[in-house]
Amino acid sequence: MKSILFSFLLFFAFSNMNAQDFALQQLENSPRHQEWVEIQSGDRTLHAFVVYPEVSTYSLAVVVIHENAGLTNWVRSFSDQLAGKGFLVIAPDLLSSFDENHKKTSDFTTGDAARNAIYQLNPDQVTQDLEAALQYIAKDPSSNGKTAIMGFCWGGSETFRFATNNDEVLAGLVFYGSPPKNFVEIQKINAPVYGFYGGNDQRINATIPETEKWMKEAGKTFDYVIYPRAGHGYMRQGDSPAATPENLNAKNQSWQRIVEILERL
Repeated sequence: MKSILFSFLLFFAFSNMNAQDFALQQLENSPRHQEWVEIQSGDRTLHAFVVYPEVSTYSLAVVVIHENAGLTNWVRSFSDQLAGKGFLVIAPDLLSSFDENHKKTSDFTTGDAARNAIYQLNPDQVTQDLEAALQYIAKDPSSNGKTAIMGFCWGGSETFRFATNNDEVLAGLVFYGSPPKNFVEIQKINAPVYGFYGGNDQRINATIPETEKWMKEAGKTFDYVIYPRAGHGYMRQGDSPAATPENLNAKNQSWQRIVEILERL
């Protein structure tokens, strides 16, 4: 009996470990060229993860903004998958040079520690880092010079905010992120904004009606889809081997929409 119980616990632990490591496995199995780069951002060093598509033409460059847990393996895996669709991708680590003991996300011992640090970041520093990453990838020899930006959760909010500070990006893809706080900021947006939302995420979805109203009044493009019964973070959750049907379906439909939007730019 003890032997059976031990075997069950061992199997459960192994299965759980594999479920947690799915993103890392995706990265390690990828055929694409991935690299870490260091970019000068003011007087700081910005670390970023770059993935090159396997294509014979120049590519649209996309900046991917991570969630509030920092530049995790899943965000890097998403970036790799996006490159697999034919786009040149950079995912900056916005926790770079946070302090003497934390030079990047991987230096934080827990997700909660990374989240606490994220909300201490100076918004102007975040904008500066995103601008540095954007300029770096736009000037890559394999880039066609066109750029887009996208992000998840906290990164979705930063995508929306960056669109108020930059007139070079051709589109902003916001995944379950909150909008700018006032109409004055909304008026600064030049690029079309495409929203991706889970149906079971009223915390964020409650902001959509006012955002839609403000964007329309300002003459801006705000095109969004709410995926029924999907939760907050459904792109990450939908990638997991333990994904619910709703999150998996929302993820798959979102991928189709992502490619359609970016291929039009």
